[in-house]
Order: sequence, then C-alpha cells, then structure tokens
Amino acid sequence: MFYKNKKVLIAGGTGTIGIPVVKQLQKLGAQVTVVSLLSDEKAYNLLGNNLQHIQLDLTDLQNCLCAVSGQEYVVNLLGRKGSVGIGSTKAASYFYSALLCQTQLMEAAFRYKVERYLYVSSICGYPAISTLREEDCWWNGKPTQNDGYVGLVKRIGEIQAEVYMKEHNWDAVRIIRPTVVYGPYDDFNSVTGHVTPALINRITSGENPLVVWGDGSAVRDFIYSEEVAKWMLVALEKAPPCVPINLGSGVSTTIKSLVETILSYVKNPPCVKWDTTKPVGDLFRVLSTKKAEKYLGFKLEISLEEGIRKTVNWYCNQEK
Repeated sequence: MFYKNKKVLIAGGTGTIGIPVVKQLQKLGAQVTVVSLLSDEKAYNLLGNNLQHIQLDLTDLQNCLCAVSGQEYVVNLLGRKGSVGIGSTKAASYFYSALLCQTQLMEAAFRYKVERYLYVSSICGYPAISTLREEDCWWNGKPTQNDGYVGLVKRIGEIQAEVYMKEHNWDAVRIIRPTVVYGPYDDFNSVTGHVTPALINRITSGENPLVVWGDGSAVRDFIYSEEVAKWMLVALEKAPPCVPINLGSGVSTTIKSLVETILSYVKNPPCVKWDTTKPVGDLFRVLSTKKAEKYLGFKLEISLEEGIRKTVNWYCNQEK
C-alpha cells in the first residue's frame, strides 16, 4: 500500500532501469509522472499512455521545481548514454550537466518537502579494492577507471542528502548504490555501451573473431534491470534515511564467464580472441549485499544466465 495512489516522479524514466521502475510502480497503483529529454511521442511509445510525461531539461532549477511540484515521491534515475567514454573524451561536459541535474532536482524536492526521494548512486564511486565493496569503504580512496568522474559526481549527491538532513532535518532521501545493470532498453552501441550490451550487439551482428580486451580474468558484478528496479522501490519504502545500501548480485563473474554465457544463447557463436595488450580496469569489482539483506530482505531472484537469456532474446526481437 506504500505506493497506492501516490504521486511519483521518475526523473530519467525512459532508460534501462527507468522503464521497469515505471512499469512496476504502475502495477503497485502509483500515479506516475516521467520527466526526460525525449519527445512526448517517443516517451509514450516506450511507456504507454497510462502516465504523464514531461519533456524538460533538468539542468535548469525552474524546470526541476516545475517537475517536482505536487509530487509525493521522487526517484532520480538521471543518466547519460556513452558513459564508457566519459573518462577520456567527455569528462567536463558530463560533470557539469550531471552535477547540475542531480543537485537542482534534490534542491527542488527539498523545497517542496517531498515525503521520499530515491538517490541512485553507483558502484563507480568506490575506490579500487580487491575484496567485496562494503558501504563503509566508500571514502577509502579515489574512484578509479574511466568512470571515476561519474563516481565523484555520485559522491557529491550523497553528501548533499546528508547535509540537508543535518541542517534542515529533511530525512526523505534514501540512497542506493547499484552495480553494473544490464537488460532491455540498454545502450547496445558497441562503442558507447557497457560491456554486456556492447558484447551482445557485436556477437549477434556476426563479428568473428570476437576480440575482447584483456584475458577474461577481470571480475565484475552484474544485475538484471527488472531486479534492480524491484529492490529500488523496496529501498524507497524501507531503507533508513541517508544510509547508503549496495544493490548488486553479490556474485563474482569473470568477463570470460560473461562472454561464454552470452555465446550460449546465440546461434552460430563466433571464436573469441583475447587482446591482452588492452587495459581491463579494476581486476575485481563486486558489491557486498549484507546491508541490502539486512534492511531490504534482499535475495537475488534472477541469475546472470536467466537475465542474459532474456536480454539477448529481447535484443534479437528488436532487431527483427
């Protein structure tokens, strides 16, 4: 009943996580409004007509105030495609726009004293460590890899929530830190997409041999979009104010295993060639799920194999 008839704003509700969040909220009886940069036509084609869509640029505070007005809950899923290349080619433009969006949207929510606000942080805010990333190690070093700038922006958003609560006692904000999310509606571009959708694109496009950077030993944590959407909504309801909680599978998966899993669901799989001259980033990047289990009752429901099968099938059907 937490969401029944509640007015919920989803900022960035047309992306990989946003679409399943919207659909799940509708099933829970919420009155959903989505704000994005898409045209109304494109947004309604993606999401259906049983909601309100607003096309706004949220780098402008007045637009944020307009979007938040009258809302009871706000979910910030704002992101930017092409994030893989941010570290080397788009650092300044990403940093400026992302910082403006997240800062002003939370400020607008604070001014209107919304009841709940979900701030979606990221695994990329963690420093490089060789063990499971637990929430308390967040500040034990600078974020690494090409997405380190993204991580710094996410850190600032967490601090913003903390200072609002400290000075104004506004305790609406819940914070989650998702791992690498994959699923339908992802960015499948072979250049700008993350590893899973990019590999699916290249494999199903017939690339042979399939050249993959590294030797396949790097370890990552992957979670399916519908699953992470579910637990985000649980977090908005049940998580303590301003207590960061990881949302990941908690499962260590090598890149080699990921590639093999994708290959098992495609026809005529290619040969794989590992390019060990290329960088692989952090050798180990997996989230601890202890706090999610404690506060949310988290238990992984969709395995990597099932999630990859669903994603490959969806993508191939879209291509057809």
